[in-house]
Amino acid sequence: MTIPDQESRPRGVAATLTRVPTGAKVFLILLGALFPLALIAALTTLQTTRDADSEARRRLEALAQESSAVLENVLANHASQMSQAVAALEQNPQDAPSCTRLVGTFASQAGTRFSVLDARGQILCGQRLTIAKAEPLKPFEVRASFTATGLLLQIGGTAGASAAVSYPVASLSALIRPSGFVPEYGAWLLHDGNQLELRGLDRHGPLSRVDKVDTSLSVGELTLEMRTPGAPITSPLIVTTVLLVLMWIAAAMIGWFVVDRLLIRPLRRLRAGVGSYKPGELLDMKRLGNLPAQEIRDLGETFRQITQTVQVHETDLAEGLVRQTRLTREVHHRVKNNLQVIASLINFHARGAKSVEASEAYASIQRRVDALAVVHRHHYAEMEENRGLDVRAVVGELAANIRATAPDRASGLGITLEIEPLLVNQDVAIAIAFLITELVELAMSCNPAAQIRIAMKGNEAGDRATMRVGSPALVESTAMEALLEARYGRVIAGLARQLRTKLHHDPLIGVYEAEIAITGRP
Repeated sequence: MTIPDQESRPRGVAATLTRVPTGAKVFLILLGALFPLALIAALTTLQTTRDADSEARRRLEALAQESSAVLENVLANHASQMSQAVAALEQNPQDAPSCTRLVGTFASQAGTRFSVLDARGQILCGQRLTIAKAEPLKPFEVRASFTATGLLLQIGGTAGASAAVSYPVASLSALIRPSGFVPEYGAWLLHDGNQLELRGLDRHGPLSRVDKVDTSLSVGELTLEMRTPGAPITSPLIVTTVLLVLMWIAAAMIGWFVVDRLLIRPLRRLRAGVGSYKPGELLDMKRLGNLPAQEIRDLGETFRQITQTVQVHETDLAEGLVRQTRLTREVHHRVKNNLQVIASLINFHARGAKSVEASEAYASIQRRVDALAVVHRHHYAEMEENRGLDVRAVVGELAANIRATAPDRASGLGITLEIEPLLVNQDVAIAIAFLITELVELAMSCNPAAQIRIAMKGNEAGDRATMRVGSPALVESTAMEALLEARYGRVIAGLARQLRTKLHHDPLIGVYEAEIAITGRP
């Protein structure tokens, strides 16, 4: 299996996006795709609001220009007349016409009062006003200040005389009132950080806004500030903005819902159905429910056809395996029968042998044929389960055959078995059977009445076992070395190589020991 390179794996934001579900990805993509439309609608609404603000600003500037012009003209005119009257009364305190003109000038201003004082503070014209002490006025200086009732203008004379005019708030408010249709507005006079409210402006809720325009007057360093309500953030505007956002999110959610219902969920059901598929079964599309998308139905039908093809191939393979098993059983059966025929022929010829050496030679050959026949017989019996051959049963039958075919001079032969229930494959079983046969015959050749002990014990891992064949006849001797050199040595060594193990011989106690591979326990 190919392992992807670490460098090719996504990292950072890409890795995070790969872990995000497909539904969430679709929703985010739709949000991004529909965002320009929502942005255009929001900008259109914002531009409409700005246009309304600009229009309100222009109206306010027109109102402020008109009102400030009227107020500035009136105050400038009054200041000029007061300056002329102060100059005339300073020269002639008995100048009645000058005082009469002032009275006529201020008669039209309801609540407006004035006074002209000489250098000693005596009233020359008008009525006495309450004026806070301040620095002396310079000649022709016009000084403005705010009182509790309104605006106070003071004009200085050349010889210490002065004049003052007090304008009530109502009179000033009437002066600044614009002509024609007048929207709601507020007005304030500003001077030296102080302000005089001429007309108040109520606020309409926390979202109301106010536009203002300041206009400087040429009289007494006064400034007229006018305010009008700005384009309000009304509930329809809020509802429109909220609806835009909701429509943007709703459009993305509807798109995600459609994709989820038509594609993602059917694909998940199809994936679950394919994931639970087992070889040999036929994928049932009815279990997946109704698939709304035609493309997904076609994909599901393709999977169904693939599973149908796999099912046909599985059936063919099963039938072929059955035929192969039958053929193998027939081959093993014939091999077993042929080995039995060979054993019978050897036995027949052994009976007709004219010498003891020939009879023993036939018996030796028959023992080896019996060893092979025993393994084939047990393998044939175990073919249905194919778990392996029971080595204890094989060695037990092999020992019985060896005792049965032993020569008359070996009537005292004894074979003791201490074998655990172990399973081995056919190749190992054949090598074990031949090796035990060779070792037992070697012991019989050294001592016809030998007592032989065969033991097998498995390890804890369950994959190896120790085979031990011991007998006093296998203790190192001259006769044994001669037999090994002449006949048995090469055969035993070859069988050990076939078992892929080392055969150890302890010459002092007469034990052969080897590690063999096992397939398990029955």
